[in-house]
Amino acid sequence: MDNSEGVIEGRNAVVEALRAGVNIDKVFIAKGETDAALRHIASTARSAGAAVVEADRRKLDSMSVTHAHQGVIAMAACVEYVSISDILEIAGKKGEKPLIVLCDEITDPHNLGAIIRTCEAAGAHGIITTKRRSAGLNATVAKASSGAVYHIAVARVTNLTAAVKELKKSGVWVYGASAAKGAPLWGSDFTDATALVIGSEGSGISRLVEENCDCIVNIPMKGKLASLNASVSAAVLMYEAVRQRRCEIG
Repeated sequence: MDNSEGVIEGRNAVVEALRAGVNIDKVFIAKGETDAALRHIASTARSAGAAVVEADRRKLDSMSVTHAHQGVIAMAACVEYVSISDILEIAGKKGEKPLIVLCDEITDPHNLGAIIRTCEAAGAHGIITTKRRSAGLNATVAKASSGAVYHIAVARVTNLTAAVKELKKSGVWVYGASAAKGAPLWGSDFTDATALVIGSEGSGISRLVEENCDCIVNIPMKGKLASLNASVSAAVLMYEAVRQRRCEIG
């Protein structure tokens, strides 16, 4: 195991990590492998809440530190995930309206780390990511966040659309950020319970998530480029919320 990155390699090592209750974020299994031992590892990992991803041998080889991965590599999370209700409870205990950021397929750990850093600095109550097609909370994310990941609640869900619906049932207004459509950011009201959805740089917010948002907003762009980096977009949105709520935070 490479402790600096939370990489656990080899069948026995991964089995023992799961047995010991290590907080496993993702388990990568060799694609097309029918070995019973690997199937058991995959099943155990799913039961423990980890995402199981099939990967070809070349990807596993490139990820491997020991070069003896035996068809399985696990990534340990640097912190424990919480639930959406935990995030709402954090806001409630502070006597504040929830301010939450949802990350829709943010796969770059540096982007995710930067978003987490901004959220913690701006006083957000939590972040929601997905099990699949999302960077996990590994050491790279922790470093990119400058340690902010240790000071903010992060929930991980199987389905972000379902998470949006859960938030809306709890009275949270959900705003999706788009580069091409929606109303200008400045006309939105973020003083009530608010969740901000940030999409991937490549494709933005996924269709079903966007359809379930209460409102779509954009950051006006005056230059020739069509959009900002995902973490920069998150910062602009977050600090507009801070500006509107400034009477609450002094």
